[in-house]
Amino acid sequence: MSKFVLTVQCKSQRGLVAAVSTFLMEHGCNITDAAQFDDAETGSFFARLAFEAPESESLEQFNEDFAPVAEPFDMKFGFHEQGSKMKVLIMVSRFGHCLNDLLYRSRIGALPVEIVGVISNHMDYQKVVVNADIPFHYIKVTKENKPEAEAAQMRVIEETGAELVVLARYMQVLSDEMCTKMSGRIINIHHSFLPSFKGANPYKQAFQKGVKLIGATSHYVTADLDEGPIIEQDIVRITHAQSSADYVSLGRDVESQVLARAIHAHANHRAFLNGNKSVVFPASPGSFASERMG
Repeated sequence: MSKFVLTVQCKSQRGLVAAVSTFLMEHGCNITDAAQFDDAETGSFFARLAFEAPESESLEQFNEDFAPVAEPFDMKFGFHEQGSKMKVLIMVSRFGHCLNDLLYRSRIGALPVEIVGVISNHMDYQKVVVNADIPFHYIKVTKENKPEAEAAQMRVIEETGAELVVLARYMQVLSDEMCTKMSGRIINIHHSFLPSFKGANPYKQAFQKGVKLIGATSHYVTADLDEGPIIEQDIVRITHAQSSADYVSLGRDVESQVLARAIHAHANHRAFLNGNKSVVFPASPGSFASERMG
């Protein structure tokens, strides 16, 4: 048996679940994991079904055969092979903790991704990336050349076939045009403090204010800076006895973990855009081991 995932998103209406389950049954499939959500506020329906299918079935055939089923419901759907690696392109500036963490997780198989390249506006991590046998692309970004730089970035994205772009502490603001074109395909990470500290040295500002919680937020990138649909968040507690260096160290750890979990959810087709929010189905105990997450 081959293993696949079906994702469905559409307006909530009667007969949805029956139509999907009947289709899978008629194709000799066995559902092994299912999650669904009806958003009462938006009237939207989301579902993710993992299933086993006869070896004779293929993604192309599933997509072709399911189209007539989806059409009456105006479904946005996708079939995906379980265990296949999503092509990911990483963008980074001068903070390398998230980049290094993702390189390690990818290497040991803890994330179902293939890192097809790294783009940076600095040369700091060229050796690290090249030593991992991953193409490194240096694209300088200034106020004067930003349109040309983004055009070069888009060429790399298209040439590598990247399905997802990860901003692993990439410190340049993307244009509205790029955010719109890549909607739902760019994930970012940033610190989360209460109160909020913007600008240079946020961890130093947090230390000076005696912040007791340091957090991180990973979200889909939109034209609204750092306000896209949230995928994953976490926090770590701080005490009065810890130094500003501790704040930085703990902050980097939680940023790396949160970003990895967000990518894990997206790569396993468990994350859906839902307007200004997202729907993220948790990995079930039965599927967690096969999805792999360190």
